Amino acid sequence: MELELSGKTVLITGGSQGIGLACAEGFAAEGARVLIASRNEAALKEAAADIEKKYATTVGVFPLDLSQSANASALAAACGTVDILVNNAGAIPGGNLLDLDEQRWRQGWDLKVFGTINLTRQIYKGMRERGSGAIVNVIGVAGERVRSDYMAGTSGNAALMAFTRALGGESVDHGIRVVGVNPGRIETGRQVNHMKERAKKELGDPARWKEVQAKIAETLPFKRAGRPSEVADLVVFLASARASYISGTIVTIDCGQSLRERV
Repeated sequence: MELELSGKTVLITGGSQGIGLACAEGFAAEGARVLIASRNEAALKEAAADIEKKYATTVGVFPLDLSQSANASALAAACGTVDILVNNAGAIPGGNLLDLDEQRWRQGWDLKVFGTINLTRQIYKGMRERGSGAIVNVIGVAGERVRSDYMAGTSGNAALMAFTRALGGESVDHGIRVVGVNPGRIETGRQVNHMKERAKKELGDPARWKEVQAKIAETLPFKRAGRPSEVADLVVFLASARASYISGTIVTIDCGQSLRERV
């Protein structure tokens, strides 16, 4: 299937690892010009080198902390014309209302929630002037299946879902599509951190996270978590011309787990 992504410029936040890195590889494989941003400069450079070697392309690297609002405008200015934006940066800590103080809550939201909103605002301006573009927000299934033990995350994800739907309804008047992706349990470093938090709470030792992971895997479809590449395939498709009549929509990718019993 021809996705018509060759020559398109794609900016991916959180692009040095996990889902973001898988997205960068997916777009590079389709011939797009890939730009990746994250806070970890060393990881970004390593990721870029791997992609460049594999796909004989050049990857732009932008080591910026998007929890700092000024960096959104700096990144947009440095990137120039962006045809596709993939907002993927951010990991909000787990915990219930009493586990998280205001500082930790704000730190999580500054990157994932406000980082997404601020960068979208900056990139959207240029897309609107050109009359074309696509924005894909990688959010998280906790936004639709609320959890009291992930209070800041479930609230932040729900806010980003509303943001995506609201903007995606208006953006089409300017030739822009805005969509969201809600991954469930995916094999990433972020999931390992969640497993460690859960192991500390349930077993008293974060080092026993693999026990928690194994227990959860038994309840999952196909007895496994999803792979970053499986999420990336969806993101690449939604950003492409093959999804040209999709906007304001959130697509869940968890193999039906959110319809089953909670684990």
